[in-house]
Amino acid sequence: MFFDTESSAILLLDDGTYFEGISFGSVGTISGEVVFNTGMTGYQEVITDPSYYGQLITFTYPEIGNTGVNSNDNESSTPSVKGVIARQISKISSNWRYEITFEKWLKEQNIVGIHGIDTRALVRHLRESGTSNGIISSDPNYSIPQLFSILEKSPSMSGLNLVDKVTTRNSFKVNSLSSVIFDQRIKNIKENPYKVVAIDFGIKQSILDRLVAHGCEVTVLPSNASISDVLGLSPEGVFFSNGPGDPSTVDCGIQLAKKLIEYEKIPVFGICLGHQILGLALGGKTFKLSYGHRGLNHPCGLNGKVEITSQNHGFALDSESLNSEKIKITRLNLNDQTVAAISVIDRPFFGVQYHPEASPGPHDADHHFNHFVTLIEDRRRIVD
Repeated sequence: MFFDTESSAILLLDDGTYFEGISFGSVGTISGEVVFNTGMTGYQEVITDPSYYGQLITFTYPEIGNTGVNSNDNESSTPSVKGVIARQISKISSNWRYEITFEKWLKEQNIVGIHGIDTRALVRHLRESGTSNGIISSDPNYSIPQLFSILEKSPSMSGLNLVDKVTTRNSFKVNSLSSVIFDQRIKNIKENPYKVVAIDFGIKQSILDRLVAHGCEVTVLPSNASISDVLGLSPEGVFFSNGPGDPSTVDCGIQLAKKLIEYEKIPVFGICLGHQILGLALGGKTFKLSYGHRGLNHPCGLNGKVEITSQNHGFALDSESLNSEKIKITRLNLNDQTVAAISVIDRPFFGVQYHPEASPGPHDADHHFNHFVTLIEDRRRIVD
């Protein structure tokens, strides 16, 4: 009997594998793609990252929740994950910045969780069998056959456009620095800031913070923005953001990128999904990774130069599909040799698969923001 106590919960995978555990957060039943993140820190940033929309996130670090939750570390206004899977949850929040305990926050945000399971066994299963759909339930009214029936209706992430679920509905402007005062990275506020248009496919707050810190004034547009919407703002640079789902389904973004490539003049920078959209617009193809890259210590580099990166993606560009006469692969993921960064040979366009803004993660790759504003500054000198 699975639900033998009021706090019982179950995680059921679509291949029949199941794990019994203890319910935390909101009581309920939720299904989605089961993925895992190997980072030791940053659970709040992960849960509020729009790129995780619709997923059940497994944290491999043995205990989470010990620093509570605070409003400054959110990557979006509301959590994006559907469910949380953990080995152990801390009942005590011990951090000078915390405002609410982790479990109370999950309840308020209506996120279903399960803990007390062997997350090492779960991750080993996902690595060997590939990412699969799953269902978390703490509702004793459901039988196993009923849970399977719900699970069978869960869509595959392949072919799924989730950008519409997370993009802004209205444009807005960002020109103020992050309120996290102890962030010691570069803060280069300019009297004449670089005018950047960011296309929101699920943009993280920390990306906006880093663009502003590198001297940009950012106008954020919805994912369905047209070329006339963009050029009407007279931008000096265009940014394509991260986001959830299958990049090949984001037709509006791909078409906009193609128009910008034809326009030639404006520097374009893409991160994660935005990087993939640039590659697709240039004639490349994407594919789904077996279990994705989600963690804070992924080495990326080429020709002896390596940076340790924060990553969160389930798709990647197919290196064989990229036209070497147009596109230069500038970095590879050194764990599996997948494409980690590209640049366009005769255009001021580039993209990185990983997250140079970190949050959470190492700051090795922050220089990509500087490269973006350097391209803008170079063009500004030519125009002036």
